Amino acid sequence: TEGRAVGAAGWEFLVRARAPTPPASTAGRRRCPCPAPALPAGALPARPPAAGGSGLVVSGQGGQRLGPALPGAPKPAPLSPCSGLRVSGDLCRPQLDVADLQKELDKSQSMFPENPSVWVKDLAGYLNYKLQAPKSDPTLSQHAHGESLHGYRICIQAVLLDRPKIATANLGKYLELLRSHQNRPAKCLTILWALGQAGFADLAEGLRVWLGVMLPVLGIKALSPYAVAYLDRLLTMHPNLTKGFGMIGPKDFFPLLDFAFMPNNSLPPSLQEQLRRLYPRLKVLALGARPEATLHTYFPSFLSRATPSCPPAMRKELLTSMSQCLSVDPLSFSVWRQLYTKHLSQSSLLLNHLLESWDNGSRKARQSLQETVRSFKVTNEELAARGPGSEQDVAACDAACKVLLQKMKGGGFPWSRLLLIGLVFAVGFLMHDVRTHGSLQASTSARVLRSSGILSASQQAWHKASHYSLEGYRWLESTLPACCSRGAAALQPALQLLWAKTAELALRVSELCSSHLSWLQSRVPEAVLHFAECVRELLLFLLRSCLLPLLEHGAAALQRGWERCRDACHGEVSWDCLRAHLTSFTYSSWVYLQNTTLAVTNWASAMISGH
Repeated sequence: TEGRAVGAAGWEFLVRARAPTPPASTAGRRRCPCPAPALPAGALPARPPAAGGSGLVVSGQGGQRLGPALPGAPKPAPLSPCSGLRVSGDLCRPQLDVADLQKELDKSQSMFPENPSVWVKDLAGYLNYKLQAPKSDPTLSQHAHGESLHGYRICIQAVLLDRPKIATANLGKYLELLRSHQNRPAKCLTILWALGQAGFADLAEGLRVWLGVMLPVLGIKALSPYAVAYLDRLLTMHPNLTKGFGMIGPKDFFPLLDFAFMPNNSLPPSLQEQLRRLYPRLKVLALGARPEATLHTYFPSFLSRATPSCPPAMRKELLTSMSQCLSVDPLSFSVWRQLYTKHLSQSSLLLNHLLESWDNGSRKARQSLQETVRSFKVTNEELAARGPGSEQDVAACDAACKVLLQKMKGGGFPWSRLLLIGLVFAVGFLMHDVRTHGSLQASTSARVLRSSGILSASQQAWHKASHYSLEGYRWLESTLPACCSRGAAALQPALQLLWAKTAELALRVSELCSSHLSWLQSRVPEAVLHFAECVRELLLFLLRSCLLPLLEHGAAALQRGWERCRDACHGEVSWDCLRAHLTSFTYSSWVYLQNTTLAVTNWASAMISGH
């Protein structure tokens, strides 16, 4: 309640303010590195004023802090006399009397003990009286009754830096106030300055203020410089943009895009260039922490704006953004397929852009791109069959789709296929060489391997590998049983305990399952239970009539194969026998393949000679 009362008093001060002059105090959480320039008579500020303190921290004699801190406000650091005032050097000459100020505050609190808004009013009045503007500054002195307004500004800054949500609670009301005073720029700038103080303590609140009241008036000539300068100042003061994620959505982002890149809008070129420099940070804020989940919502607006008559700078940004959508968010492809027939000219521009940036594109999205382009090919054929309409756009899209499909088909050298073909030819040559010379030792391949030393080196490596493998097997044979017995003795108590706990858990789970099954049976319809019973019977039938006989036949086939192998080896299966049979099978397969190839060749020759 006390915070709301203080906030209400702060906004009551705003009604009496007349000009958006620089604030009278900059102590507190943030401080501008350079003083704000003094305003000439009748001039409008080009940049937002510096942020104020986080409490009522006007300094007095010896840099002491005067006035009560707002509820919840952090304790500020000591200040030098008049270090918070930046309007002119003449304002720093009078010194505030600590005792006098405390006396006024005690008087106000004793007369109105339960009305904090009155305390703040009295404090503002005291500061207005003590911090007089020099008469040489007409911007600060030519007001009704010739009053100074520094106290109001100090209190507004203090309230909003401590309670920034007070400014954003009724943004619709302040927007209506701005629109009703649109022909009075001094009053509008005062409102913008007061609301903007909330952003210097909290980036999210500052973005709410800017999107709620400054973006709607961005096209007004008298207010646009202040709005753009405030956004620049806000993003400069808060380099960590993560605190502003989620504040800018597509509804706010695309008007900013149009203001930044569309020529001949209501912004002058200098402000448009300044907004264009801020655009990358605004885009980061709009996409948020997970762009892979949000980019597809931006794709339709990007696509609809990318017309052939679009300005070059905007078209480049739109095409780059759409490429980012396709490479980061896979859902963008489905959105594009839905919008394709209504945006043929835009799609042709995007397809040609993907062709131009093919080498720099994302490889993980090429599968989805290939499916999308194939669907576009089918759609192009359907549109062409319907007759005249948009033949030029369809032809442009179809040509780009053909080139893209050709690039995707010819992507990369087929090393795997080349290695497989080489291996097949090497094996075939070796088998033919062995068959021609009668044995492996007499073959040309064996002679080449012996003369080059490869055969002896491979034999030596094979002997070493066999020797070490045999040694390792013997070591395992001698040490593994002892290690297993020791491990079993060490782990037996833990395993027994684990088994007992597992049994208890299984029993408890079975009890729970039985109770849940009974509950389910009492509530599930009889037809569902009958269907489940039928499914169970069907599975049992398949198990008994199909799976078990199949396993039995497989086991019988393996048994017959083993018996045939044993009979072929004369009752004793050995490696030499298996090798001989394998060689015979390979040789017969090679002969069959050679004969088949020769027969096909003779048939092809006969067909060619016959024609």
